This record gives sequence, C-alpha cells and structure tokens, in this order.
Amino acid sequence: MTLALASVEYGSGPPVAILHGLFGSGRNWTSIAQRFAAHHRVIGFDLRNHGGSPWADEMGYRDMAEDVCASLKRRGYERFALLGHSMGGKVAMMAALQYPDAVERLVVADIAPIRYPMRHLGEVQAMRLLDLAAVTRRSQADAVLAAAVPDATERGFLLQNLIFENGSVRWRVNLGAIEQNMPRLVDFPAMTEGRAYDGPALFIAGARSDYVRREHEPMIRRRFPKAEMASVENAGHWLHADQPAAFLAIVEPFLNR
Repeated sequence: MTLALASVEYGSGPPVAILHGLFGSGRNWTSIAQRFAAHHRVIGFDLRNHGGSPWADEMGYRDMAEDVCASLKRRGYERFALLGHSMGGKVAMMAALQYPDAVERLVVADIAPIRYPMRHLGEVQAMRLLDLAAVTRRSQADAVLAAAVPDATERGFLLQNLIFENGSVRWRVNLGAIEQNMPRLVDFPAMTEGRAYDGPALFIAGARSDYVRREHEPMIRRRFPKAEMASVENAGHWLHADQPAAFLAIVEPFLNR
C-alpha cells in the first residue's frame, strides 16, 4: 500500500525532493534544503517508518519509491528532481528506474546499486533492547547505547529519534520493521536488471567513505548510462554534513542546469 509521506518544504521553483538515509528524516537536510530553495521548491520527505510518516511492515525499495512519487504527484508535481543519500539514494535510483519520465534528474549521495553488509543491524538491535520505561533523560539512553555504538556522533544521530512527550518515551522510527527488512534494505532489487534510466544523473561520494568504490562504477553506468561521478574530499559517508560547502558546489550547478 502506498503511504502519504510527511515533509518539510522550502522555496519555489522546479521541484527537488530530498530523501534521507536510514534513521534520518527530512529535517536532517534543513541547511542544504534552504540553500537549494533559492532556485527550487524543495521537499524534504520523511520516508516510511521514519520521522512523521506512517509506519508499515513492508519496507522494500519499490514500496518506498512509490510512496515518494505518489506523494509528489499528490502535491501537483508531475516531473521532479530527486536527491537521495544512502538508503534514500537507493529509493531515488529505484524511482528513476520505475518512473523515468517523472524523474527529471537524479542525484545519488554515497551509495551504489549493490548489496552491502548488514552493518547497521547491531544498532537496530541495541535500540530495540533499550528499556524506554527506565529512561527519563537522553543522556541515560546515550550511556546505555555506548557499548553497542561507541561513536558519540553516531549515537547522537540515532538518539534524535528518541521522543519525550507527555511523560513517556518512544522511538519515532519503526525499529521492528527496519530490523525485519534489513536484508532488503542492504540489497538492491534484482527486478531492476535490464532497466536503465537515461536521464541526467550525478553520483557523489565521500572520499573517506567505502560505500562507493571504483569497482562499482560499471554497475552504476549499466543502469544509469549518463551518470557523472564526483567525490568530496575529506568527507565520509555523511558527506553533506562533513563538507557542506563542497557538497553544494558540486550538486547546485547540476540541479540548476
């Protein structure tokens, strides 16, 4: 079933939808979105099972791509650009392959159309094991998660999803669905074999990230023959946060062509 996605929106002009990564939300991209808003209508979506969007047991890339395209059409946009990071990049690729006439141009940030190891499964399991009834402060949750997620910046990102309201604590991400669908999320749908998106595409990687490597380029070009490849120096997987000015310097001219 297609879900109506929540979003934050900025600016006016040709539409650009931003699709976040796992555990993220549209609000994570506020500063980038506000820059794009000088020339575009920017729609920062919360993908299903994230942020303010509805939850569902199914979480395949075909489902998520249909959510995005239907939500854009519901807003009156028949053609649009897509920018997706990590999991959102796979959603954007899937949308372009399924609906090539609707996707005017495509930006994919630090992800390739391949299968990855299940590197985030431990984080999901640690978050699910957290006893929310015993948590009264974010710092308590941070201390408990530290053993499973030693990087403080990464823990801070995950804990943005911990919501305190009306005396109770809850996760705003559907951890059960994410864990159940993790084998699908780390993969890329085999049904896309033989399909190609012939529109303008930009694949931009963090130079310090291992998500997009030189050996992935043939697989990218097979599905996206007009792909341009770019790299952001001194940036890891969260390249837009590590080096926002460099990221914008590459992406803005591509969107504004």
